[in-house]
Amino acid sequence: MTNFDYPYTIDGRGRTTLTGRDDHIRDMIEQILFTAPGERVNRPTFGAGLLQAVFAPNSAELAATTQFLAQAAIQQSLGEVIQLDGVLIEHVEAQLRVTVQYVVRASGARQAARFEREV
Repeated sequence: MTNFDYPYTIDGRGRTTLTGRDDHIRDMIEQILFTAPGERVNRPTFGAGLLQAVFAPNSAELAATTQFLAQAAIQQSLGEVIQLDGVLIEHVEAQLRVTVQYVVRASGARQAARFEREV
């Protein structure tokens, strides 16, 4: 299977940049976390929309809700590809940090991916 790298780039040969399975899974998780539901054409339920939470007042309730949204969105889109072990959401001033721990079902490899966004 051919996996295109995210964000989309052109390699040194003038072709679409390809990536391996583990990097592709990480790329898919990033897209799920930061895509707002309804943003993708023909996929109205795709995405967790975490960037919207950055502008809300920081609270324990917001952290729990954001974590639930992220877990649900990842499970819905990648449940057949990974086994989700946990999602940690941190709001630090104007920065959103997300750490996702998971197991790749095809290989059994345990992975952790960290994503950060500033606003």
